Amino acid sequence: MNGYDNTAETAPAHSAAITGQVGGRSGFTPSGGLPAAGAYGSQGAAGPETEGAALLDAVRLTLAESGQEPTPARVAAALRSQGRLLGDTAVLGVVRELRSEMVGAGLLEPLLLEPGVTDVLVNGPDEVWVDRGAGLERTGVRFRDAAAVRRLAQRLATAAGRRLDDARPWVDARLPDGTRMHAVLPPVSVGSPCVSLRVVRARAFSLEELADAGTVDAEAAALLRALVDARLSFLVSGGTGCGKTTLLSTLLGLVGHGERIVLAEDSAELRPAHPHVVRLETRPANQEGVGLVTLRDLVRQALRMRPDRLVVGEVRGPEVLDLLAALNTGHEGGCGTVHANAACDVPARLEALGSTAGLERAALHSQLASALSVVVHLARDRAGRRRLSELHVLERDAAGLVATVPAVVRSTDGRFERERGWRRFAELCGRGMR
Repeated sequence: MNGYDNTAETAPAHSAAITGQVGGRSGFTPSGGLPAAGAYGSQGAAGPETEGAALLDAVRLTLAESGQEPTPARVAAALRSQGRLLGDTAVLGVVRELRSEMVGAGLLEPLLLEPGVTDVLVNGPDEVWVDRGAGLERTGVRFRDAAAVRRLAQRLATAAGRRLDDARPWVDARLPDGTRMHAVLPPVSVGSPCVSLRVVRARAFSLEELADAGTVDAEAAALLRALVDARLSFLVSGGTGCGKTTLLSTLLGLVGHGERIVLAEDSAELRPAHPHVVRLETRPANQEGVGLVTLRDLVRQALRMRPDRLVVGEVRGPEVLDLLAALNTGHEGGCGTVHANAACDVPARLEALGSTAGLERAALHSQLASALSVVVHLARDRAGRRRLSELHVLERDAAGLVATVPAVVRSTDGRFERERGWRRFAELCGRGMR
């Protein structure tokens, strides 16, 4: 993961991102000239901790105004300008402290670079969690205080070209390296700023790699290949963090290299291993309230770009209307993801989303019946591992409403068993490959 270089910012913006009230321990060793934390007890407002924090603030401000990176030489010069001469150990301590605030993701950078990490979550200065694919684990990473978390969140937001302050206390953005970032500031978040980082792989997993990881087995992998080869339209459903985007990226890599894939995403996270991919991403309004580009706008533009496969990264609003309309007008093999607790809940979920576009229930089910063929559902097992849970086909009842029918379901022993919808699934795959 590359660092996020903020040297292109102006000095005032840079200063706002890295300065602020700082409390807590200074982190400097006593041998460098600053007394150890707590050496004089807790009496007095101007004790060693306050002195160290004030000195750190002064050095931070000096470097911010110059826009320079905190190298040992520059930190030593900034310290001299404050009338302080520290030893090498203390100077290096200051350098580490400042670099953790000014370069990359700071203290979180080693976690983001760690292979297998999918999410890094900060609930407070001493509460950092990580997901390595088997559920959340608490780490030993500690920030000096809540102000340090806030500075990191604001700097990352600035690197993504977004605003994060008291007037706009939350942000959802994509960092320059593709990492998905969400942050919330107090008082919306109680006690401390909260930061959530979703790591996006530089390349998609192959189906074989997913099989090795246990997400699918050989039989399920063959069914997914048949699904893509038959150009069936499908949605990947599941809860948050269950691997929907990961699986969709993998499946798009199975698309024939002669086909053109057009992606429409709220945040560009899909990384299909395919030679012909066009990626479109939404844009928020600027501070004047203009320039908004919605996912629905992108779906409409994508239809004019001659897509062989139209992909909506996550269906979660009125864009469902345009997607269903596209899949009903000859755009075979379209796909996307949707949040749902189970595959059988997908029609109700789409019904709710369709209502946001003013689509009546009967009209949505009518379009859904002819637009969508398969639902691929993912879930986490009790150990937190991501697993393909079931494949469903769709059928319409006598009242005209669409329901899903299980075709293949993972049993409690981990094997996939064929269910009532299997014949329909096999028929769809066979028809598509003829």
